[in-house]
Amino acid sequence: MNSPSSMDTTARIMERLGITPTDGSLYHQMLPRMLQAAQLTGLPDDQRIVMAQPKSEITTHFPVLMDDGSYQLFTGYRIQHNNALGPFKGGLRFHPHVNSEDLKGLAMLMTLKCSLLRLPFGGAAGGVACDPRLLTRDELQRVVRRFASSISHQIGPDLDVPGPEVGADSQTMAWFVDTIVQTSPESSRQLMSACVTGKPPEIGGYAGRDTAIGRGFIAVLEEMLPDFGHGLDGLRYTLSGYGRVGSQIARFMQGRGAVLVGVNIRNGALVNPEGIDPVALWRHLAAAGGPSGFAGANLVGEEPFYRTPADLLVLAAGERTLDAQRAEWVAPAIIAEAANLPWTPEADDILARRAIDAIPSVLCNSGAVVGSYIEWVQNRAYTSITPTEFDERLQLTVSLAARRVKLARMRYECDWRAAAYCAALDHLGRVYDLRGFFP
Repeated sequence: MNSPSSMDTTARIMERLGITPTDGSLYHQMLPRMLQAAQLTGLPDDQRIVMAQPKSEITTHFPVLMDDGSYQLFTGYRIQHNNALGPFKGGLRFHPHVNSEDLKGLAMLMTLKCSLLRLPFGGAAGGVACDPRLLTRDELQRVVRRFASSISHQIGPDLDVPGPEVGADSQTMAWFVDTIVQTSPESSRQLMSACVTGKPPEIGGYAGRDTAIGRGFIAVLEEMLPDFGHGLDGLRYTLSGYGRVGSQIARFMQGRGAVLVGVNIRNGALVNPEGIDPVALWRHLAAAGGPSGFAGANLVGEEPFYRTPADLLVLAAGERTLDAQRAEWVAPAIIAEAANLPWTPEADDILARRAIDAIPSVLCNSGAVVGSYIEWVQNRAYTSITPTEFDERLQLTVSLAARRVKLARMRYECDWRAAAYCAALDHLGRVYDLRGFFP
């Protein structure tokens, strides 16, 4: 994948756009990988240039009244990367480290994800630089509503459809959509409820969306693991990250007969070759706040966790958590990325050298955006589907995407990450060939 010719082409495109690579940015992590995949697919230069930069970058500064009567200035962003396939789609995060460069990388990833899934969405990402843990409920609500009103002219069911991401949940999206609806003309208020996904079911959300990541992840493994000589039943795996996504995946994996033998949590790691009960661990963490004292496993350091023998390592702890050192420690021969971009470029190169296969996040966590799509369709059509129909649609969409990745890997003779990006870019390239560029 990283041949001299592909690297030369990537450098040429970046020079033409005046982009200087920097370390530590998700955008500069994504951009070279995307351009190298574009080189493999033969995507024309004009299309590569369009894909290399977001279509729009919105930055807004807004004051918020705090509970003590003072005002604090917050900064929010909405990066709209590409809408060749449909309205922009992407998460909103509320976190101290939110910045435009990382959001550009996440928006690019969402463009590729929606294309790989063949959903009628483009890619976007946004959020506010803040720490929700330091805000009262009323302060957070005012932050969300002020941010929503600041970008409301760029949000709509046919324009840009945000959903919850880090630091956001269904309540966050309820405040956001209510602000958009209340500031819309009366004639369009009902339709504008479709401008946000991840809402509470009481106001048009879909209850199954909360478990869509876990269900989609299982569907990906069911499709991909046989290619590695494994199935879910009896699979031994380790898991880095045990928050909402990681714990959800662990419970689904247990239901399919997989055995959790190691968990890496923020303040410690647990290992038990005989297996760890995901439900018991979740209850312990909720009560104790950390892994210490958990009776079902041994407390170990980070290196022993990564070196724990297993068939699969699941990365669910957030972006760039697998660095070069940890990549050298990894024992399992297969990695599944449940979190967005959990690798660094150096770690990715080490995994390739060590012949460790990584099933990329653009595929592994795609269930969430499929769930969002179903919610969006229901809101627009004023209809609903049954849980069985939801599961069938989710599994079929994700499984077909996995098959596209496998075909692209054979066609382009590349690693799994490049194959997923190639399968997405193939589709986007055909769309641009048909649509052309205006004027």
